Formats: sequence, structure tokens, C-alpha cells
Amino acid sequence: MTLARLQHLLGRAEAVRVACIGDLMLDRYIYGDVARVSPEAPIPVLIHRSEATMLGAVGNVARNVASLGALAAMAGVVGADPAADDVARLIAGEAQLEPHLVVAQGRPTIVKSRFVASGQQLLRLDYEEDGDLEAPAQAQLEEAARAAISSAGAVILSDYAKGSVNPSLIEAVLAAAKAAGAPVIVDPKGRSFAKYGDADLIKPNAKELALVTDLPVGNDEEVEVALSAALASCSARAILVTRAGAGMSLAVRGRPVAHFPGRAQAVFDVSGAGDTSIAALSVAWAAGASIEDAVSFAVLASGVVVGKVGTATVSPAELLAAEALLAKPVAAPKIVDRDAAARQVKEWKEAGYSVGFTNGCFDILHVGHVTYLEQASAWCDRLVLGVNSDASVRRLKGEGRPVNDAQSRARVLAGLACIDLVVEFDEDTPLELITTLRPDVLVKGADYAKADVVGAREVESWGGVVRLAEIVDGYSTTSTISRMSGAERK
Repeated sequence: MTLARLQHLLGRAEAVRVACIGDLMLDRYIYGDVARVSPEAPIPVLIHRSEATMLGAVGNVARNVASLGALAAMAGVVGADPAADDVARLIAGEAQLEPHLVVAQGRPTIVKSRFVASGQQLLRLDYEEDGDLEAPAQAQLEEAARAAISSAGAVILSDYAKGSVNPSLIEAVLAAAKAAGAPVIVDPKGRSFAKYGDADLIKPNAKELALVTDLPVGNDEEVEVALSAALASCSARAILVTRAGAGMSLAVRGRPVAHFPGRAQAVFDVSGAGDTSIAALSVAWAAGASIEDAVSFAVLASGVVVGKVGTATVSPAELLAAEALLAKPVAAPKIVDRDAAARQVKEWKEAGYSVGFTNGCFDILHVGHVTYLEQASAWCDRLVLGVNSDASVRRLKGEGRPVNDAQSRARVLAGLACIDLVVEFDEDTPLELITTLRPDVLVKGADYAKADVVGAREVESWGGVVRLAEIVDGYSTTSTISRMSGAERK
């Protein structure tokens, strides 16, 4: 996914509504220090320091949807207890979270309390009841789900095997989603995907896929076989398996399996990474992205969240920063010949990046040049700069030019952060270089009319665009040389 497409997608996400339905929990973290063992039993004594409480399970999915700028309509069950008050308080603190809660009498709010010292969990204490809901609560939950799905662009069904996601709820969700024209994305639990009916996509992790199929999932080939078996065992339209550092693999009926490499990150905590990935996938899908772009978006989001501690969320700013960090590689050489440039541009295009091109002599670099090149860089993901050879400059500018030889000019230009590739050409115009590279964006100064820009017709013929950059008045190489010559005469 290019930076431009990512920005466009995040902008569209602000108008998206995603229904998040399923098991709702409250996550508590009790932090402290351990300095001794209890004299009563061989167990550590935790000295309490602080606590943190947050929404968990489908609540964490909804938080991730909201953090991406979309509206999360969440339907789930709580008990008539103080923990439900904590749930209500946390929801009230999320501006983009719309609650559709059902209070089940005689059933506790699910709470998971984790006791942590020095970054390590010592114990987890769960309050829960995972049996079937009573009939009144079941009917209310299905009605809440229908209300959440109304006007939704996508529906997430989060199954944690705590009793909320049963055949009756699944049937109600599928029917309501079909009426709304919204895809249903399932985070599954258990040994069968068939119970989720005609869901649009089921998103297990690798361990869950292996459990359902009784097949190994250690490499791409094994994953492909397991995905094929999983699709054959259910009626879902697609299955996306998350594979931790190996990325994700997507199987859509009638298509070859597509593998999406992981995004390298320093991993601090994988808690909630699955919630982040399904939230990002659903937001992107609801925003009109293709399933492939939605998966790429999910890979990026989950790669960011594993760099945080706890069940965290990611923001649009963090996603843009992460993509920008990988979008401008610094290790690759920038000054290349024409053949190497053609190969690099081809690789960039295959990776989905938009490629821009501009050219010039750039004999004595000044602020006008830098401003112009920064504008050109803003219109594409990768900017290639064609630089006139010494002989070409001489033919265009006359004897005595260039002041700086081609190698020196290329070195200076390659040092600019806005330039991704520098290519020397010997012709009077860059037309041959342009037709070789076939850029998506052709940039020239606004002192040209578009009809006079060399290569404009060719670029537009293959679907590219021509952009005219503003010129900073008062700066030119010729005038700089003239001032220098005048000073020397004095």
C-alpha cells in the first residue's frame, strides 16, 4: 500500500460505521513489585503499585475500530454488577464508540485480572460464565446486534467461546448484514468454521487453522493446503490466516492463495494484535478498499501494535509514520544508470508505489531547485530525477557550462531526502528516458505550458498525469553565475 493510498483510505475511514458483535470482557491489569516469597506458601508476594482497566475481547476490537477514525457500534452482554459500571465508564470515554449493551441478570460481566511484576504475568484470575444465555438476554442481544448493524459498512463477529456467539446469534447477524449489504468478518473459536455459515471472511490465527484442519502450518506450502481444506469444510467466501511475523495468507474461493509478508517491527507484546488486524481489515473493507488492500492495511496495523505493551490500539498518525519509515529506503544507491533505473522503477510499480519523474541541469543548486523538487516529491511515492550530462548542458547553455560536472551535480542531488533516484541522460531532451521508465507522474515547472512539456503526451497516453510545480521567483543558475562573474571583475 502506497502512502497516497493509505492517506486516502484513512480519510475515507472517518465516514465508516463498523458493527462489532460478540463476547465482551473487561481486562484488568494489577501491577506491582515482587521482593520476597510468602511464608505461608511458596508463592511470590506482589506489592500493589497501580492498576489499569480497559475493554477486552469485542470491546478491544471496537476500540481499535474507533482509534482508526471509524464509528464502532458494539453489541455485547454484561452482568448487573460493578464491573458493568466500569464497562460503561470506559465506553463513555470513547467518542467513536456506540454501545448496544444487554444486561444479563444472574450472569457476571466477564473480567480477566492479570497480576504483573517486572513485565511478567504472575497470575490471571477470571470471572466468567460461558454457558448459554437465558432466552430474554438472547433475544435482547440479537436485537442489539441488528441495531448495531443498521447502516454499517462491515460487521465483525468476535467469538471467544463465552456463550454470546451461538447459532441463533450467528443466524441473526448474517441475516441483518445481508439486508444492510455489509460483509461479515469472523474472529473464530473452536474446531469448526462451518458454524459461521455464509460469512464473507473468517480470520483464524495459524494455531486455530491447524486445530480446525489437523494439518501443519509451518510454511507457505503447508498453509496453502490447510486453507484449501478449511474452505472445503465450510461455506465462508474467504479465509485469512494471521501468521505472526510471517504475515498473513488469504484464500478466496476460486483464486490462488495470496501471501502478505509481515512488516518488521520490534515485538514487545502480541496481546490484542488479532483484534487490531480484524478491526483494520474491516475498516478498510468498509471504506471501499479491495480485499487485498484491506489485508495490507491489516498487516501494517498489526505490525505497529505489537510494538506496544498490553492490548493497545493504533492511530492513523502512527500508521502513516510506519509506512513513511519503510517508504523511503536509505540504504539503496541513488545514482544509477538507465538500465538499473528501469529495473528499480519496475520493482516500485510492482510493489504498488507511484513513480514521478522530473529533469533538469541543476548546475548550481539553489532554494528554487529544492522547493521545486520537494513539490515534485509530494505528488508521488518515488521521485526519479533525470540530470543532463555535461555535453547536453553545453549544447543547451553554451560554452562555459556546466559550472559543476555531472558527477558532482548528481552527488549533491542524491543527498536530498526528496530524491529517490538520479539518472544521467546525454540527449537534449529526456524523452527517451521518460519512455523507458514510463513514470506515473511527470513534473515540470509552471513556467511551461503543459503542451510544451517534453513527454507529456506520452505519459498521458499510458494513464499518467502531468503536474506543473510553482517556481520561486528571484532564483536561477544563470543569474547566480552573472552575479559571481560581476563580483570577480570588481
